[in-house]
Amino acid sequence: MMENFGIGIRDIVDILLVATVMYQLYRIVSKSGTGAIFNGVLAFIVLWILISQVFQMRLMGAILDKVVNIGLFVIVIIFQDEIRRFLMSLGSNRTIKFLMRLFRSKDKEDVNDSTITSLVLASMNMTKTHTGALIVLENEIKLTQYAETGETLDADISTRLLENIFFKNSPLHDGAMIISGGRIKAAGCILPVAQNQDIPKAFGLRHRAALGITQETDAKVIVISEERGKISFANNGKIEANITPERLQELLIETMRKKKKK
Repeated sequence: MMENFGIGIRDIVDILLVATVMYQLYRIVSKSGTGAIFNGVLAFIVLWILISQVFQMRLMGAILDKVVNIGLFVIVIIFQDEIRRFLMSLGSNRTIKFLMRLFRSKDKEDVNDSTITSLVLASMNMTKTHTGALIVLENEIKLTQYAETGETLDADISTRLLENIFFKNSPLHDGAMIISGGRIKAAGCILPVAQNQDIPKAFGLRHRAALGITQETDAKVIVISEERGKISFANNGKIEANITPERLQELLIETMRKKKKK
């Protein structure tokens, strides 16, 4: 029946793939505050198709063709961050992760009982002294490019070391710490900062950085507020603020269980 209308299974799959890609792109750009620009680009593309293909206006179509050719480079420049996030989200897809794990050796577990205890105790102590901290837990997506912006440590995780790194007079206290493979990979690292317009004003640079890295990767982030002495936990572009040490422990245990299931 479908073949009578010139539509086959291949066309349906093609339409679904385009719709899926456009939806994912729209989700990413809407989070970054560039949704209006994205809508404008879509409107221009629809107009270009109507003029060039449907109404076949040669002069106007030729002008728009030239604009489109140049516009592709402009779009890449405008949406370079969003394109990177889209590719990272594609790489974090469960199917892709499964295929990648078939061809690589199993890494050491990032979060175990000993690590959780050290993280919770250090976080609790730092809230009492109003010591700011930003601790990133690497998941499936590697954080090598961010770790390279700081100082490489490759150290065992301990409560005392965590507190010393984020001590106010420490040269590494302002940056982020990255934990990978059950060890402190680097400290003093620079993270991407979220540009969302709906982020609460109470959130400082550390919270924005936590949201930024969890928007671009599947990392989990512990944030200790220097001003308020509160703990927050960021995951998947969202943040749970003002949590207790007990709640932090629950979230870390949940993270450990999910990794074991994978």
